[in-house]
Amino acid sequence: MINEVSYRVLYGDTDCGEVMYYGNYLRLFEIGRAELIRSAGISYKEIEEKKGIILPVVESFIKYKASAKYDDLLIIRTTLKELKTYKVVFEYKIFKNDDLITEGYTVHVPINKEGKIVKFPKDIYQILYSLLEK
Repeated sequence: MINEVSYRVLYGDTDCGEVMYYGNYLRLFEIGRAELIRSAGISYKEIEEKKGIILPVVESFIKYKASAKYDDLLIIRTTLKELKTYKVVFEYKIFKNDDLITEGYTVHVPINKEGKIVKFPKDIYQILYSLLEK
């Protein structure tokens, strides 16, 4: 499944070179990831509060192909690329005017409130599985 969400670059997203600051793309990845999960009927908040699972980023990769500037309208396309009982990998592509400007991925592991890696609860695993790009 591919989820798309739009984002308009704010002035505060840009750096002194008047382009979107490189670190802000990770925030766009987070927006895409949160909305992909929400499209399956559950939110990050519910996973954390009801299931006691936190999904920290343990690895990230970004490839910049072109820049975004203030007021550009971007499209964030997010897919779930890999799912194991102990990790999940999301892939992102960010477009401006149908041109791919940034792509990357993040790897997450489920941890409990004590910070220990745990397996996904079965119901959360099934929800994520329904999003898996097949």
